[in-house]
Amino acid sequence: MKNILVTGGLGYIGSHTVVALQQAGFNVFIIDDLSNTIINVWEKITEITNIQPIFYNIDLKDYNAVSVFFQSHKIDGVIHFAAYKAVGESVTKPLMYYRNNLVGLINVLQAMEEHDANNFIFSSSCTVYGQADEMPIHENTPLKKPESPYGNTKKMGEEIIEDFVNATNKNAIALRYFNPVGSNINGTLGDLQPIPTNLVPYILQIAIGNKSKLNVFGNDYNTKDGTAIRDYIDVNDLADAHVKAIQRLLLNQNKTKIEYFNLGSGTGSTVLEIVQAFENANHIKIPFEIKPRRAGDIEQAYADYSLAQKELNWCPKTPLQKSMQTAWNFQKQLTEI
Repeated sequence: MKNILVTGGLGYIGSHTVVALQQAGFNVFIIDDLSNTIINVWEKITEITNIQPIFYNIDLKDYNAVSVFFQSHKIDGVIHFAAYKAVGESVTKPLMYYRNNLVGLINVLQAMEEHDANNFIFSSSCTVYGQADEMPIHENTPLKKPESPYGNTKKMGEEIIEDFVNATNKNAIALRYFNPVGSNINGTLGDLQPIPTNLVPYILQIAIGNKSKLNVFGNDYNTKDGTAIRDYIDVNDLADAHVKAIQRLLLNQNKTKIEYFNLGSGTGSTVLEIVQAFENANHIKIPFEIKPRRAGDIEQAYADYSLAQKELNWCPKTPLQKSMQTAWNFQKQLTEI
């Protein structure tokens, strides 16, 4: 049984990936500093899989703690989620994002080098493309300067990893995913955002009555209804891709020392289309108001995932409406409606 470390494993995508890894037969260790989640998620994972992953509350910026962990456990692969992720917050607090996201990454890589852990999966993002000139975005789309410090930490992270694997015997895969949505099937895991910064969590806050209306930032983009376009991918499909990626490295099936794969639905949806999808799936009206464009936002981004389909044997399976239903199921369970 291979030992996989999942950093940020109690977070949104991380927790779903831990479940998928355990169900695939891996022995999972979690490192999380609980800065963007709650310890209750650990219990929920255990309830779903009937296996309790080993959990350590470690701040990855503390290299000594990270090194002690690797010294204490034989780790066959690392899936690195741990990072701050709010685009808007990164614009106002750039140094906090650079310090947390890059120092944590460097410390994990250094510990891998010192303690003979060889396989690394990086939670990257479509933000590394900036505002791409053509759609859909594929892996050879030129990278532009990201529109936010958050996006820049992902781009810089990829560069750090590339230099690292080229200087060592390590191998890595960077998974550039688009906008994750949804929950596990019974609604016990989901996107915990006390102050929602992403579209669907904000819609959920309106649906339960905590917010009065949705602010739609910009209706003057060059899109079908003037609102920004994003590619929304179900979190369970993302989790499946991470399992396939770590298996690829463990089986030495990678073709280069670092590989890049887009993970998206392949379809772009406007903000207003997401609102309508939620309304249709759950029969709840979401009032909204148009506001000026927001700093750091791009007009549109959606994926060409054909390379992941070819090399990882992966493709998205969950319809958008189903993701809207499971997201609402999670919110209802969270608030005990």
